[in-house]
Amino acid sequence: MGIKRKIISGVGKAYLKIKGVKTGEAIILYGFPRVNLANGGKIVIGDNVAMCSTCKGNPLGVNHRVILSAVKPESEIIIGNDTGMSGTTICAAKSVKIGNNCLIGANVTITDYDFHPVKPVGRRYNTNADDIGCVPVIVEDNVWLGMNVVVLKGVTVGQNSVIAAGSIITKSIPPNCIAGGNPARVLKKI
Repeated sequence: MGIKRKIISGVGKAYLKIKGVKTGEAIILYGFPRVNLANGGKIVIGDNVAMCSTCKGNPLGVNHRVILSAVKPESEIIIGNDTGMSGTTICAAKSVKIGNNCLIGANVTITDYDFHPVKPVGRRYNTNADDIGCVPVIVEDNVWLGMNVVVLKGVTVGQNSVIAAGSIITKSIPPNCIAGGNPARVLKKI
């Protein structure tokens, strides 16, 4: 890692610490992620994690910076060791856990809640959190999420699985398979 990258990553790590994020060793940052951490919430980033928030770190480009948003006091985002992401959005009202050695492609979105209730009354200005669906998400070790994948609430993506670009995951995906589509389904075992 060059001196410029070390300085940027060092400043970025200090920024994350100021925002309340717990970080591991040797984090590599290309630009600064956007962090929204509710008082009492938790964001933990493991060792050797790379986060790309600029076009320089990803030849496909990114639509926006990495966004880590733990929106409630009980929410948590846990990112395992040796994981990389580019322009990724992770929003947690309860829990989003990313395993070790994961590759998260450009502009992936992972969320454990619906943001708004399904019922028409109160959909726009709802103050009752119980009306909004919220179920934890787990992305197990060695998973590759292709660019523009969307992972929705309640999903577990099994270890070693690969999710095709542009897929929307609405149901859990078993380990050791390739899945894709809208909604995503298993295409073959690996």
